[in-house]
Order: sequence, then structure tokens, then C-alpha cells
Amino acid sequence: MSQDLDYYELLQVNPAAEPETIHRVYRLLAQRYHPDNQQSGNVERFRALHEAYTVLSDPESRARYDISREERKQQRWRLTAAPARVENDYELEQFIRLTVLEVLCAQRRAEPLRPGVMFTDLESLTGKPREHLEFTIWYLSQKKLLQRGDSSQLTITVEGVDYLEQHHGSMGLRRLPTGADAA
Repeated sequence: MSQDLDYYELLQVNPAAEPETIHRVYRLLAQRYHPDNQQSGNVERFRALHEAYTVLSDPESRARYDISREERKQQRWRLTAAPARVENDYELEQFIRLTVLEVLCAQRRAEPLRPGVMFTDLESLTGKPREHLEFTIWYLSQKKLLQRGDSSQLTITVEGVDYLEQHHGSMGLRRLPTGADAA
């Protein structure tokens, strides 16, 4: 399996999709991309679809895939190094703010059409529980460095990107992978 290939996205289904839904969607896409289809056949796409379906249609394979998918997701966004030293709670809060902005900026760069991050994803990506992030999110939104989208997703603003660029070297800020580095 290719590290960059997300079977759920390839099959255009939600990770919580029922097996029947996966089967139905696979059959539609397989017909469309089957090499015998003169109008829309695509051998590589068909093979990838078949591989995705084979894994997601078997409960044990799907469970293993879900675990590795989550690990890849975490690895992609893993913050690579801790700050050199945090002297007090104020420095820790500043570091968390910069980390949140970096996550949001990396998401906007990686997926411009889906620039938002859900609060629950932000918790796992930063390693901080919701209770510890509430103040940070409040502060950043009051300063107009981030905003909540229609579906409650958090997105970085232009002001947030500018702030991040101005402060990126402070406190030994950790670097997130860019789209090219994320593979």
C-alpha cells in the first residue's frame, strides 16, 4: 500500500461507513474505472480501488488498516521536538499558542480546500486535552489569529500566519512537515 493513499478517500466513504456502503460505492467506482470501460477506464485507479476494497471489506484487515492510518495521521502531524526549556506557565501558554497556530497553518498549506481542523483533532495533534486548549483557543480567536468555520472547524487567519512567521523562532518552535515532507 502507498503511504499517501487513504483508502477511505479513494473509495469516497466516511471511515465510519458500514460494510454495505463500502461494497455499494466500490461496485460503482469499479464499473467506472474498470479497464474494459472505454470511456472512463483507468487500470491504475481500478487496481487502487480493488486494493482499498479488499482491505476495507475484511473486518480484520480494516481494523489493522485503521490503526496504521491513525498512526500515519499522527506521524504526519507529529511535532518533532519539545521546547528547550519552559520557565513558567506563561511561556508554556505561549508555546501552546504557537503550536496551535503551526498545526492550523500546516493544515491550510497541506489542504487549501479543507483548511479547518476539528477541536478533537487539535487535541490529539497537540497532545493537549480540551480543557487546556480552551483558553488558548479563546485567546487566539480574540486576537483574530484563528477563527471557527461553519462546521466549528478552526482555521488560521492571515493575521495568524503573520504572527506565526514573526514568532516562529521563539522558544525553539517545533516544525511540522509540509505537504511534501508529510509522506
